[in-house]
Amino acid sequence: MNIKVIVVFIAVLMGTSMKPQQITIKGKFADAFTEVPLPQVKVSIENSFNEVYSNSEGEFSLELMNIVPGEYILRIDKLGYLIKRIPIRLTSEVKILETILLEPDLSSEQIHQNTISLSDAELLSEESEFDNISGILQSSRDVFLNAAAFDFSQTFFRPRGLGSEYGKILINGLEMNKMYDGRPQWANWGGLNDVQRNQIFSNGISANDFQFGGLGGTTNIIMRASKYQKGGRLSFAAANRSYTGRIMATYASGENNNGWYYAISLGRRFAEEAYIDGTIYSANSLFISAEKKLGNGHSLNFSGIYTPNIRGRSAAITEEVFELKGRTYNPYWGFQNGEIRNSRIREIKEPVLMLNHFWDISGKMKLNTAISYQFGETSNSRIDYGGTVLNIANGQQSFAGGGANPDPSYYQKLPSYFLRFPDAQNFEAAYQAQLEITQNGQLDWNSLYSSNLINSENSIYALSEDVNKDSQFTVNSNFSWELRNNLKLNSSFRHHTLKSENFSRIKDLLGGNQFLDIDVFVQVVAGEVSGRQAQSDLQNLNRLVREGDRYKYNYEIDAEETELFGQLQWNNNKLEVHVSGNIEAVQYQRKGKYQNGIFPDNSLGAGNVAEFLNFGIKTGGVYKFSGRQNVEINTAYFTKAPGFRNAFINPRQNDFLVNDLSEENILSGDLSYRYRSSFLNFRLTGYYTQINDVTEVSYYFAEGLSGLERENTAAFVQEVLSGMDKKYYGLEMGAESQVTPTIKLKAVLALGEYLYANNPELSLSSASFSETLNYGKAYLKNYHLSGGPQTAAQIGFEYRDPDFWWFSLSLNYFANGFVDINPLTRTINFQQDYDGLPLLDYAPEVAVKLLRQEKFEDYFLTNMVGGKSWRIKDKYLGTFISLNNILDVFYKSGGYEQARNSNYRTLKQDLDRDLPLFSNKYWYGQGTTFFANVYLRF
Repeated sequence: MNIKVIVVFIAVLMGTSMKPQQITIKGKFADAFTEVPLPQVKVSIENSFNEVYSNSEGEFSLELMNIVPGEYILRIDKLGYLIKRIPIRLTSEVKILETILLEPDLSSEQIHQNTISLSDAELLSEESEFDNISGILQSSRDVFLNAAAFDFSQTFFRPRGLGSEYGKILINGLEMNKMYDGRPQWANWGGLNDVQRNQIFSNGISANDFQFGGLGGTTNIIMRASKYQKGGRLSFAAANRSYTGRIMATYASGENNNGWYYAISLGRRFAEEAYIDGTIYSANSLFISAEKKLGNGHSLNFSGIYTPNIRGRSAAITEEVFELKGRTYNPYWGFQNGEIRNSRIREIKEPVLMLNHFWDISGKMKLNTAISYQFGETSNSRIDYGGTVLNIANGQQSFAGGGANPDPSYYQKLPSYFLRFPDAQNFEAAYQAQLEITQNGQLDWNSLYSSNLINSENSIYALSEDVNKDSQFTVNSNFSWELRNNLKLNSSFRHHTLKSENFSRIKDLLGGNQFLDIDVFVQVVAGEVSGRQAQSDLQNLNRLVREGDRYKYNYEIDAEETELFGQLQWNNNKLEVHVSGNIEAVQYQRKGKYQNGIFPDNSLGAGNVAEFLNFGIKTGGVYKFSGRQNVEINTAYFTKAPGFRNAFINPRQNDFLVNDLSEENILSGDLSYRYRSSFLNFRLTGYYTQINDVTEVSYYFAEGLSGLERENTAAFVQEVLSGMDKKYYGLEMGAESQVTPTIKLKAVLALGEYLYANNPELSLSSASFSETLNYGKAYLKNYHLSGGPQTAAQIGFEYRDPDFWWFSLSLNYFANGFVDINPLTRTINFQQDYDGLPLLDYAPEVAVKLLRQEKFEDYFLTNMVGGKSWRIKDKYLGTFISLNNILDVFYKSGGYEQARNSNYRTLKQDLDRDLPLFSNKYWYGQGTTFFANVYLRF
């Protein structure tokens, strides 16, 4: 009997001891090298939503409500430092830990700095063909995503085949993607690396606390004054990539006695000429932030970002031009008075102002409400060679003039042009053309000035700018509520209002006095230029413009976007589950300010409104077999409105919307297996994505158009592809093994297949013909999508010495890259003559060969990185250097089929030549490049 009583008594005691309690964990973090306190260190209990960040003194207090005493894992995470996982036993109400020293992750400095440098390259090309998503991935610790962000991005590899319009970039919870095309514009915050280290990344369609997110992942960059480590930082870098030098200086105050924090960062990047010939680079960066604690859980933070930059563009070139000039050749520049002058300059001046109110309503509820205002302009210059003189005879107006295309690589200036007729090859002219491009081959600024001086009445040539002048206001509110230790609710509301002015502007008259604002290339049926049809604005006939004046086109896009988002996350020791949804309304409207001569009834004033209603749902979960192994699944279905770039057919001249315009429908899923131990970290993921009802609008000059009822088959056209489906599927694998305390091995593999999944509808519009040409189906199904290699692999190792020096070496393999195909040649137009009748000489077996998509050759790139750090009293000095493509391997990073030859006869005739006139154009990868950096923290 006494034994029974004792057993019952022990059981009661055990039951009492296992009841949930309130326990607080307190501690402090410091840098293991400098012993400086570390703010913004994330502290969490694994398998729960309990988390907190350290304050400016490095101190934290993690309150655990209704938690059962026992063994737990405390996870400590700060970008730029090695992760710590500390087993702790919770038994009392308060547990105080000794100061925890975090060891700097020396390689993360290299990844962060180099990724930003590589992302800059996308803006050096025309129309951002190098759509690089690496900046979205830079904050990830995943070995695969780190390789994709750094080693793979030099080839413009796209993880899962997705462009940056499918990823989201947020700053302090505010979305930064442009409504024009859905892409983030990296230049708006470029050169501010030091204040962008606090980032939260959600991969793909996984759970995301801030908004529904993008298909390719979501990154929230935290740029709050109170979240920066107290102290300063100076850095100096040299490189031979998109810029040659960089200087940055940053200081953060930490908390002052009156509850104020402030931070400031300054930067400058520059190059008189970068890796590609003639690509100048001049960029300044400024960030200021001030935050005030208001008491009772309230704080107010202001952040201002201004990063004006000027960059010289480069061009894709044909194989013929490459053989004559090499892979760094750029036709857009020439010497003027002994200095490099690039005709294609991209200039961005768009400051961002944002104000955030942070309210810790309770220990479980938080609200972040923000407003932002972004304004300024982006301009892209080019030479306008359509200058003319007005002639009036017998009461009729006509225009004389127009200059020759000044591009030194224009097809009529190449040797192939003079050898184009097999029976009448002009070898002497071809030789002279070869001498001209090899010995000179650059833009002749002096000849442009001379032509304008000779034609003293009006300029023949002018340097013009295509300008986007935006004014955007954003309101955003994000709410987080920890309903229980293992149940969390996130919701948000955001609203964007954009006014986007789009116009052309005279930048430089190149020695002339004025420029006649008419379109000399407009053609009527008779082949002559009509006085009224050629007018850019019928409200101002034959307008003469001077430097700084708007001309050619002038319109405004008014856009609005509103989104509601909600998400629930639940977990326990074995399972994590999330479900989220959103609803979003988007609308665009064009307001014309010019009455175009070709479209007098559809150009001036407000046009129809394009409206979209998006919705989405996604869910997923993680099942944990043990602390080392788990599987994760994510699925999503949502719709996405096109950017207004793809909503209007030709907004420069009219307000026509794409017919049957609709949202994209996206279905996606992925399944991952992970294994994690002190020896091996491994992830294997399979994914599948289907994107349906895509609309794309393109602009180009084409010859060989059928159905025009005229023998002149050439026109500058707007191509609309609608109802287009795409599919993406493949495998990702990443593994790293800490084989010794100093040596780490890693392996990465990406196997992807990215294809057109159907045959979309294709139509052409133009100012040169009145009716839309509907060519029906473009037979694109099973052609590969362009955009970097679809297969990539890496093996590498890293040595980390206890004396704070390290180096790493990686061998990277790339395959299955394809040129961007011309859809028009895959339509019925390819088989037809100008009158719409079938081409008599059409041979299907030959057509198959002509339309075979070009695949790039496989290649290997070897990269190496090394660095060293020193402690100088309470200061920290570090340096590293990275070498990319150290074996100087030659490769093509991208390319496209020229659209000039759009039917079978002209394409076959051209490709049968030894030197085709309109062969594919390519971007060539950089040879050996370096990036060296030295920095001082104090």
